[in-house]
Amino acid sequence: MTRILSGIQPTGGLHLGNYLGAVRYWVEDQALGESFYCVVDLHALTVPRDPASLRRDTTEVATLLLAAGLDTDACTLFVQSHVAEHTQLAWLLECTASIGELRRMTQFKDKATKGGEEAARVGLFTYPTLMAADILAYQATHVPVGDDQRQHLELTRDLAERFNARYGEVFTVPEATIPPAGRGARIMDLQEPTRKMSKSADSEQGVIGLFDPPEVIERKFRRAVTDTDDGADAVRFDPGLKPGVSNLLAILAAATGRDPTEVAGEHRRYGELKAAVADAVIEMLRPLQVRYRELEADPAAVEEILRAGAGRARPVAGATLRSAMDAVGLLAPR
Repeated sequence: MTRILSGIQPTGGLHLGNYLGAVRYWVEDQALGESFYCVVDLHALTVPRDPASLRRDTTEVATLLLAAGLDTDACTLFVQSHVAEHTQLAWLLECTASIGELRRMTQFKDKATKGGEEAARVGLFTYPTLMAADILAYQATHVPVGDDQRQHLELTRDLAERFNARYGEVFTVPEATIPPAGRGARIMDLQEPTRKMSKSADSEQGVIGLFDPPEVIERKFRRAVTDTDDGADAVRFDPGLKPGVSNLLAILAAATGRDPTEVAGEHRRYGELKAAVADAVIEMLRPLQVRYRELEADPAAVEEILRAGAGRARPVAGATLRSAMDAVGLLAPR
């Protein structure tokens, strides 16, 4: 049976790249198998967080996932910290992983370099084993991931295979599900189109927030970086030579369910293209924003959905944890 697992951090300010690259396809794929989606709040603790902001952001992200169309009759939505089996299983995987493997993780190296390894939290170093536990706890067969998480999924596969080789077949070895190029897998910053759109961008002008009002979306697209060539053949999909224009075409194609090269043929000038992209994004986000406001008005209902989701997730993760504990020789409680 196909089983899907994916998670998203509650770091606040979800943007168009999150939606087109991940969330929208969670909604489309939730009925393809038994699907588990979680707000990974424990992962957000690898850097200092304000407690009130973390609680607010966790609720906001869960509400947004529901507004986007996750159906709790078709999938299980829960908060990571509500299922204690994740952290218990993570310890067993920490005892399976090596320091060398974790030190080679690109995200740890990048963040430790910026802030200094001596100041980095241990959780930043061991983050990949918790991510592996998130996945392996549900015996996931498929994991939707972006390019920046492929290394972590490869580590998850390595740990599962190593654990199975030492202790017997306990874990399913998962496969990565990489969204194809036409599905908006990589949306770039509007001001720096060679960089992925990110919540940590230096300027908000390059990032389309999912709650941005129409006038803000229009302004950001109007100011989007293209290039100096605005001639008759200027609007074409060529990410290598024309990253700004190609990003706009990719967004328009993803928002309208078409191919970037196809929509490129319908526009002659940058201004015309920018206006068309803004209109398409505004219309795409309108129902999501309306539904979010409806759900936001009833936080108790969202809390109940998350409570029920954790209740469904816990037995699945618990069965895996018990198998893993038994395999390594931990004495079962009486």
